[in-house]
Amino acid sequence: MAGEEDWIELKFRLADGTDIGPSKYNQSMTVSSLKEKLISQWPKDKENTPKTVNDMKLINAGKILENNRTLAESRLPVCELPGMVITMHVVLRLPTLDKKSEKQQNDPPMKNRCVCTIL
Repeated sequence: MAGEEDWIELKFRLADGTDIGPSKYNQSMTVSSLKEKLISQWPKDKENTPKTVNDMKLINAGKILENNRTLAESRLPVCELPGMVITMHVVLRLPTLDKKSEKQQNDPPMKNRCVCTIL
């Protein structure tokens, strides 16, 4: 069964402790395409949802996986036993609202003013 070796079973642990998976994935799949699949499987009841692959990081055994690498290149065989489910941690990096840009959009632009006080 050489075809079985091309597949690994992964589950993804979210920050709140819930899991997505486990599911089997081909080792030739890139981390970027894995993230796209993960976005499509993201629970709808979650408050924070990633929109793009750059909104999340996948961590396996303390190592942040790079988008352009395959799962086979990203694996750490020391931490794995045959037939076990590998748990990867998901860290979201959602865009935050910049208070300066939000304030500038809501308030009229301030003109340069000079104030002089003579004592």
